[in-house]
Amino acid sequence: MAEQNYDVLVIGGGPGGYVAAIKASQLGYKTACVEEDALGGICLNWGCIPTKALLESAAMIQHLGHAKEFGIQLGDFKLDLGQAVKRSRQVSERLVKGIGFLFKKNKITHLPGRGRLSGPGKMEVTDKEGKKQTVSAKHIIVATGSRPRDLPFLRIDHDRVWDSTDAMIPKETPRTFAIIGAGAIGCEYADVYSAFGTEVTLIEAADRILPLEDRDCSAVVEKSYRKRGIKVLTGAKLESAETGADGVTLTIKTAKGETQQIQAERVLCAIGRGPNVEDIGLEAAGIKLTDRGYIGVDRQMRTNVQGIYAVGDVAGPPLLAHKGSHEGVACVEAIHGDPHAGINYANIPNCTYCHPEVASVGLTEEQAREQGIDIEVGVFPWSANGRALTAGETDGFTKIIREKKYSEIVGAHIVGPHATELIAEFVLGRHLEATTEEIDRAMHPHPTLSEAIGEAALAAEGHALHI
Repeated sequence: MAEQNYDVLVIGGGPGGYVAAIKASQLGYKTACVEEDALGGICLNWGCIPTKALLESAAMIQHLGHAKEFGIQLGDFKLDLGQAVKRSRQVSERLVKGIGFLFKKNKITHLPGRGRLSGPGKMEVTDKEGKKQTVSAKHIIVATGSRPRDLPFLRIDHDRVWDSTDAMIPKETPRTFAIIGAGAIGCEYADVYSAFGTEVTLIEAADRILPLEDRDCSAVVEKSYRKRGIKVLTGAKLESAETGADGVTLTIKTAKGETQQIQAERVLCAIGRGPNVEDIGLEAAGIKLTDRGYIGVDRQMRTNVQGIYAVGDVAGPPLLAHKGSHEGVACVEAIHGDPHAGINYANIPNCTYCHPEVASVGLTEEQAREQGIDIEVGVFPWSANGRALTAGETDGFTKIIREKKYSEIVGAHIVGPHATELIAEFVLGRHLEATTEEIDRAMHPHPTLSEAIGEAALAAEGHALHI
């Protein structure tokens, strides 16, 4: 088969890869994308999108539990996780088809198969039948993503010990479920399975759940989870695991130093993800990895090898879809000659879609104080917001951390209703270098949840109106 030549060749069709391919094509480059699985990557197929569909089902169950308070009398209703999973797959498949449409619209060639770098500007693509072809390009972008990690004594077997994909498509609803790791993935699955009647135990080695978030936000979620019957064990170290025919026995050392055993029909290993750097020809191409195993890149996503770039999870944390997409765009803009192309890594929003939701951008209060920044903190609770009261969602708050001298918004944290939508105002504000005064003087419509942002800004200045 004759060698195919392109201007830009992307390996990986996830949020970083497919967005980079679209941007390259829009800028006039002949573009191809190599993907051995479905377009959309983990995010559209097994991560961001289908998990949010399941979380919507969980939210509906919670709302129905309070229907009487809203004047709605319900009879008995049945929970069907299988139907929720079916719907989540339909949502995912619809969006994946949309990526195929975008590729056709932008005249991007999809090369199904596994890509391996085979020399300067060259890649070997092997399809599912084992047929190989060589593809060349002036610019090659590696966007191969990441995969779940496991532990030496708790290997993911996809039967009793699950990864996040297994938890997405269970054959049946487990009666008992232990989740190792209480980051975003662990907390989201705890939310889903608890809503569908599973007895959930959430185990976290750090001293709190969602350890990357503001400490006060973590406390709100933990209190909510305990109230819903989720067992939360923090400061707990997993020491051993024994898998049997009927489940898994976990032995942990608690925060008090006591040994405790937990029995669970299924266990989810949610301790993090690792980059997909194996078997893609990095060694042959001479590409260097960081000490954490990610592909090393500069601010314009260039590796140490000319003409080869890396974006998304494989290029390092945070492992977030929106970060990968923005890196894909920045990478192509750099290829196109924009000297200012790059990412502001200090302004990447974090979102956890459990209930209550958590979202943040910038420094936590703890981090700001550790860095010696002279700050003032403003907090506005949802219990004082009219729209939150009408919705019956009053757990949580909006918090703004401002630097006193110039009123710079150092960090913003929201826990509560629609936090993941509201955080965008802070991301834009920080991008435009807005002060808290500018935030509070921007008129927020009434009655809305967004009013809490203006009130939190006022609180950070010491003169909140409604608390």
